[in-house]
Order: sequence, then C-alpha cells, then structure tokens
Amino acid sequence: MVMPWRAAARRFPVLAIRDFRLLLADRLLAPAAVAFSMVGVSFAVLDITGSTADLSYVLAAQIAPSLVFTLISGVISDRIPPQRVIVAANVMIAVAEGLLGLLVLGGDARLWQMILLEALTGVGMAVFWPASQALLPKIVPDPLLQQANALSRLAMNGAQMGGAAVAGVVVAAVGPGWAMTVCGIGLLGTIPMLLAIRAPGHQRAAGEEAGMLRELREGWSEFRSHTWLWAIVLQYAVVMMAWYGSFQVLGPPVAKAHLGGPAAWGAIASAEALGLVVGGLVSLRFTPRRPLLFVVSIGAVVALSPLSLAMRWPLVAICLAAVVLGVAMEIMVVQWSVTLTRNVPPGKLARVSAYDALGSVMAMPVGALVAGPIAAEIGLSVTQYGAAALMVVASGLALLPRDVWTLRSPSPGDAAETPPVPTSSTSG
Repeated sequence: MVMPWRAAARRFPVLAIRDFRLLLADRLLAPAAVAFSMVGVSFAVLDITGSTADLSYVLAAQIAPSLVFTLISGVISDRIPPQRVIVAANVMIAVAEGLLGLLVLGGDARLWQMILLEALTGVGMAVFWPASQALLPKIVPDPLLQQANALSRLAMNGAQMGGAAVAGVVVAAVGPGWAMTVCGIGLLGTIPMLLAIRAPGHQRAAGEEAGMLRELREGWSEFRSHTWLWAIVLQYAVVMMAWYGSFQVLGPPVAKAHLGGPAAWGAIASAEALGLVVGGLVSLRFTPRRPLLFVVSIGAVVALSPLSLAMRWPLVAICLAAVVLGVAMEIMVVQWSVTLTRNVPPGKLARVSAYDALGSVMAMPVGALVAGPIAAEIGLSVTQYGAAALMVVASGLALLPRDVWTLRSPSPGDAAETPPVPTSSTSG
C-alpha cells in the first residue's frame, strides 16, 4: 500500500522530506489553535470592559515584546536548532492563552491580568518568527524553497481559516474563555512534532567568535547592506502600524456595532484565511518577474481592509474584499520569504529575519495604542480613512530605490535541476 504522502510527493517533491512533513503537521495544528485566540481575546476585552481604549492597551501589550525579543530570537536561532526555539515560543503562548481563558471562564479576569498575559503571548510570537524563517532552509534544498514556502503557508492559512470560522461560532455560543483555552491546549499538541525534527543548528567555523552583541552587529551589517531590504521594511512598518490600529483594534467594535458581533468577525477572519489559501495555491505556480515591485505594490492594496470597514460595506462585501486581500498578501509573503532566503547568507538569515520582523512590527504598538483614543475623538470611520491614506503614501515612497525595480526572479531556465533528496531526510 502506498502512503498518501508518497503519492503526493510525486507531484510535490518537497513532501518526500521527513522533516518537512513534520513541520507541515505543526503548521496545521498551531495556526488553527492561534485562530481561537485571535477571535477570543478581542471579544473578551470588549465583553469585560466595553472599551476600545482598553482593547488598544491589551493588543499593544501583545505586540510590544517584539521590540526586544525578536532580535534575541534571531541570535539564538542562528546558534541552536530553530525548532527548539519554536517549541519555547509555543509553550509561552499556550500558557498565556490557557491561563487567560481560565480567568475569563471563572469571571475573574482583570484588565491588568489581560495585559500581562497578552504580553507573554507577545514574547512567544516575537520568538517564533525568526526561528520559523531560519528552519525551512535547514530542511529543504534551495530549488524546492518556493514549493516548500507555498505548501507550508497553504497549510497554515487553511488551518487558520477553519480555526477562525469555528472560533467565531464558539465565542458567540459559549464565550471567549473557551476559545482561548482551546488555543492553549492545541499549541501544547505541537511540541512532539517539533521535537522530532532533526534540523541542526549553525555550525561555527574554527576560531569564529561568538557573542550576542557581535552577532547582532553582523546581522545589522548584512541587513543595511541591502537597500531594497530596509526600504521595504520601513514601508511595512508604516503599513502594519496603520493596518493594526484601523483593522485589528477598530474592526471588532465595528463588527459588534454594525455587522453582528463575534460571528461576523470570525467570518471576516475566515474569508481572509480563504484568500490566503487560494494565494498559497497560486504561489505554487506563479512567480512575478520583479518580486520586490510586487511586494511594494501589495502594501498599498492592504488599504482595502480599513476602507471596507470605514465605508460600512455589507458583511458579504467585506468578506469578498478580505478574500482578495488574502490572495495578494499570501503571494507577497511567499515571494518575500524566497527573496530573503536567496539573497541572505544562511548563517545570518535568522538575524536578518529578526531585523525584518522587528522593523515591520516596531510601529504596531503605536498603532494599537493610538487607534482607540483617536477613534474616540474623531470617529471610527475617519480614523480608518486616515490609516488607508497613510498606507498608500508609504507604499509610493518605497518605490524610489532602484533595486525595487531591477531585482528579478530567476527564470526556470536559470535554476539548476533539483538535486535528489538525501536518504536520511526522506526516511520515516
């Protein structure tokens, strides 16, 4: 009898790699679990305090740890096997979300507790990203990277889509406490799969000096040596700040007041995840010739999110817009990940990814903190219109560097034939 993955590996050779299959299983379970938190936390705050300003503080606490722990994770993930770093990240998120869920279920949750526990979740999220970026190139050969990125993110987004849909129903039916408890249990279930992955840590050359500050400087030197890299990271710092405040913070209040509450917000999250799934399928075949120009352009398309809420579109129209945006965003993320992997030395990739993640999210706490108070003063819609305009302007400025226009993807004829996958990688 032929195992299902062996049949699939004939079409997608990356599935022949044992460690990639384990990673794929993790990326099905973890995002499905996290989707319960994405819906549950916002409505837990709104149910308990009724304040958009309080929601701003809680979500800012979730993002703020990225300013410190992303860089630390980048250094550690270049030293030790990155899957172990991901295990630590998942444990932190599981503990924080599980405890918050129990507090909400017991009717004892206070604002300071929600801020503290979401800060712990934020540490886990910050630690996860550089390790996740560093892991894939360690278990997949270069010619299969785009296929691996696309399949990996396809699994993540499909799981998030299903998780968000179920989470919206759960929150509407039995409350947000159960949703966050499910998140904690699901993330603990990923640990055995991650520990079974055999990816090594970075092998240092003889005489190579170690030290966190030295390694951070090396990563920074590599990061700033690529004009296209820091210019696009600055663009997305502005885009993500505006998006997080106008959509993630102000979206749930709009859903509660005008669209039907948590079930509607879960439907929007599911629609975006559906778009991400479709985008992942497209990414298996589609490669833009100018990947950086494509990445920059999508930054302006993100303005569709706050505009759809500001203009009070019907729920169906907002969901359709979310699908379109999800498709575009997923193709963009795959192209960005592949471009980074191909243009940054493997021994520095986690640190450069850490600076990328830090730059992209460093202004998100500002967006989270100011969105609620600004909306209270000038109104939800005006705030969301302003955020959309800011995204478009930032994306226009990011078109200025020459590299954005000239860096091209390798054509199929440029790529070497895919080498056979080593037996040790495919066993099991």
